[in-house]
Amino acid sequence: MRAMQLERLLHAQGFGSRKECRALIRAGLVSVAGTPCEDPQADFDPGSQDGSPGLEFSVDEAPWRFRAQAYVVLHKPAGYECSHKPTFHPSIFTLLPPQLLTRGVQCVGRLDQDTTGLLLLSDDGQFIHQWSSGKKRTPKVYEVTLKHAVSEDFVAQLLAGVELHDEPAPIAAAACELTSPTTLRLTICEGKYHQVKRMIGAAGNRVEALHRSRVGGLELDAALAPGQWRWLEAADLAQLADYA
Repeated sequence: MRAMQLERLLHAQGFGSRKECRALIRAGLVSVAGTPCEDPQADFDPGSQDGSPGLEFSVDEAPWRFRAQAYVVLHKPAGYECSHKPTFHPSIFTLLPPQLLTRGVQCVGRLDQDTTGLLLLSDDGQFIHQWSSGKKRTPKVYEVTLKHAVSEDFVAQLLAGVELHDEPAPIAAAACELTSPTTLRLTICEGKYHQVKRMIGAAGNRVEALHRSRVGGLELDAALAPGQWRWLEAADLAQLADYA
């Protein structure tokens, strides 16, 4: 990328308007690569493309890296809505720093308020469309807790396909594994509205808890606690696409 003035660099990262960023710099609150800088017009090479981390800087001693686009994974907890204007529960966007909200990050698809697990977010419209489109048939893996105990016959039913209301043809799981009498590991590729819950219901059972553990080739970090988020690095983006 071309060199950017420091105030433009901060603005691009969601630290406020150009005027607000200029004030932060002139107040001595910004350091670049560990060196304070009070010149808003000072040029720096941001050095970030395709999700790779770029220039290191800090604002009011909080470290940051320049990223041309924001790619984020959040461990969504239960009781949060994937909406900027939630109806009954808090928004998942309250779990993110204000800089990401200023940049306009959006959910890549949605999880119900009671569903937990891996949620992708980005400010890259092409990325959002690519990974939320059902046409791509991205596999998504869910850990499903059932109300009633089942046998392998229930698994076979989901693999063969079940009838869903308003769907012209039966919908089948891409993969399904019985992990205990009341838990399943279920893989779907379509991403239809409430698909897992509707499939389980159509097969004669009920979902008691639902957790998304993987999207594409990207597994949810075991160390990422509910409500925590982290940046997706270039290696994560490559892993996301590597599911063939």
